[in-house]
Amino acid sequence: MSDMISITAAMRDGVGKGSARANRRQGLVPAVIYGDKKAPISITVESRGLERIYHRGGFFTNIFEIEIDGKAHRVLARDAQLHPVKDTIMHVDFLRVSAKTRVTVEVPVTFLNEATCPGIKTGGVLNIVRREVELVCPADAIPETIELDLGAVQAGESVHISAISLPKGITPAITDRDFTICSIANPSGGGQSETEETADEAAEGGGEEES
Repeated sequence: MSDMISITAAMRDGVGKGSARANRRQGLVPAVIYGDKKAPISITVESRGLERIYHRGGFFTNIFEIEIDGKAHRVLARDAQLHPVKDTIMHVDFLRVSAKTRVTVEVPVTFLNEATCPGIKTGGVLNIVRREVELVCPADAIPETIELDLGAVQAGESVHISAISLPKGITPAITDRDFTICSIANPSGGGQSETEETADEAAEGGGEEES
């Protein structure tokens, strides 16, 4: 489970492009907190601190505790608008979460034992079809990563989502098929190619948040 990130925000009185530009000139990022059947709250967050959090990774899988006027709001970042040139954060949408909230998030895959993988040691090539997997998780139990062990994978074999042991209460967002995470191409080039594997995964489904 990812660590909780604590930040401080201030209420934002003005709305619209003019107000947003004025906030950015002051080093603030406009943001909104919504969801959980409550009225949205317009806020501003100090830009430098928020961008440090964004660029260190895990921005969309960490729970934030945002303090506003002494009251804590537990949220999950659902969208961040970036400047097209400067790559700075222009606006963030935060979703309120509770112990009962389930969300769909993309979680990175960590590939273990690549150096000792028998298929790679015999000249095979690792073809990664998915570097991230969309999972349905309790909002307070989002994993930082899911691990795929290559220690016994042979050349010509594919590894599917069913080979990964997911934590309790976490399920793949795609449930209608056992989709491919990676494969080891044969040294001779035989077996299913990365392009073919990717084509197999072209039709994808998604989920929605539930509160």
